[in-house]
Amino acid sequence: MPHNALLQLIPTLRNQRQLCVIGAAVIDIVTDTPALPTRGGDIEVAEKGLHIGGCALNIAIALNRLGVESLNALPLGKGNWASLIEKSMAEKGIVSMLRNERADNGWCMALVEPDGERTFISVSGVENQWDTDLLTSIELNDDALIYVSGYQLASESGDVLVSWLESQPEATDIFVDFGPRIADVPPQLFSRLLALKPIVSLNRQEAEVLGMVSSEAFTQSWYQKYQCPLILRIDSDGALFADEKTSGCVLPFKANVVDTIGAGDSHAGGVLAGLASGWELPDAMLLGNAVASYVVSHQGGDCAPSQKEISDYLLRY
Repeated sequence: MPHNALLQLIPTLRNQRQLCVIGAAVIDIVTDTPALPTRGGDIEVAEKGLHIGGCALNIAIALNRLGVESLNALPLGKGNWASLIEKSMAEKGIVSMLRNERADNGWCMALVEPDGERTFISVSGVENQWDTDLLTSIELNDDALIYVSGYQLASESGDVLVSWLESQPEATDIFVDFGPRIADVPPQLFSRLLALKPIVSLNRQEAEVLGMVSSEAFTQSWYQKYQCPLILRIDSDGALFADEKTSGCVLPFKANVVDTIGAGDSHAGGVLAGLASGWELPDAMLLGNAVASYVVSHQGGDCAPSQKEISDYLLRY
């Protein structure tokens, strides 16, 4: 059974290489909504809580709880949101090495429908105001593993970020989770990024933006076309993958879905934890599937499990 194999691997989670997380720390205001509003409409929603969020911060939290260290490049600004984020990060044992006091951090409202699907309304802040000086202050090892989010790639700073990634040593590996902003990444920037041969993680909807009709055919043709590894998350069916060694499907874990906020981020966090620990991609993806299953069974996107919690979760599985 896959959970037994994963249980044996979890105690080996520890850094074999430096892991750098680049992206956003923002505020998530989570609401329950009966349905998405129509144009010109007015709906009543129920506020369910205020969480610190952002793809990169969710991943930093997941890594920290899984016992894997990360160098967190999450810009902290100046203002009410930034103060709240910094306080909450400190409580969770997360430290960011970047400051940008020219503005506040951003925020978003998450509209969660009865089936757990979420829709975001986002307001950008310093997390999308990257420049060369900020990026060159990040001290990386030559063989670092770098995470970057599509939210930042689709921002006005996307070109600066890709140029910086292009300047990294050849031994550096890049992990890209494009997220729902994939259609907003300019085609030329997309091509430059894939030329760096990153590990790319997509969900079903994001792959459809790129023309997917059949998930299996898309996965197989991806590596032939781009020569870079692909992770294709297909919800309750698990995740497909293809890299230079092999391709296949990593089985899912059943979940009682409460909301899907942070599902993709927590999956990325699990995968990155495994890769930074020297695991093979399929094993890292299995951990990603388990962590995502745990997170969607709880409220909010900042509830990733510790090693003990994910082990206990698998023992009950």
